[in-house]
Amino acid sequence: MRIDAITTFPRMYDSVMQDSIMKRAQEFGLLEFHAHDLRDWTHDRHRTTDDDPYGGGQGLLMKCPPIFEAYDAVASEGAKPHVVFLAPTGAPFAQEVAQRLSTKDRLMFICGHYEGIDERAYALADECISLGDYVLTSGELASMVVIDAVVRLIPGVLGDDMSVVDESFGDDGLLEYPQYTRPASYRGMDVPPVLLSGDHGKVAVWRREQALLRTARLRPDLLESAALTERERAFLLSLHDVDVPDAR
Repeated sequence: MRIDAITTFPRMYDSVMQDSIMKRAQEFGLLEFHAHDLRDWTHDRHRTTDDDPYGGGQGLLMKCPPIFEAYDAVASEGAKPHVVFLAPTGAPFAQEVAQRLSTKDRLMFICGHYEGIDERAYALADECISLGDYVLTSGELASMVVIDAVVRLIPGVLGDDMSVVDESFGDDGLLEYPQYTRPASYRGMDVPPVLLSGDHGKVAVWRREQALLRTARLRPDLLESAALTERERAFLLSLHDVDVPDAR
């Protein structure tokens, strides 16, 4: 996959893209990443990317000509990219969005800053994404979250492809079960005995029940779309302190 970010602050990506999983994905040849400085497509001596909004108001808006020119230049370097804008008006970001984007050959993120972006630039967008109901100063930060969630889903990036299946918001739609590592006892807190039993069947049952329990108590809304067996539904009903949606 190739990912391009068009940004007024390309150095913001350095630490994220040059460490850990993102670095390894590039070293393995599974990811090609480029951060492009939007100022390279300005035409004044101050390399201005923003201006006052028409009609007045607070803050500065990013101008659309540099964005269009940057898109034209960068998009011409290969296959047509799937263009993503990060904006409060976008659709909420979720794991299924990350999974869908991970199947694209090429993504381009156009990052807003300051007060926002001239509305005409959104003509370039294939989709707009919002991380949540809050406002960030930097579209770069939001794009890094999306990039991380997407890249880790590319086959081979994590080494063990099952790592992306057996986790929160995976195919079963539940939160992940609690996990432990050494030592078995620490400050009076013990690892559940079943995990030390060596009985893989019992461990699997415990993990599934813990995933159901954690989801029911922390994110009960996820149960509405989860595929539950009759045994799992009965397990949740036995807890008495959780609401179990009707079977579909």
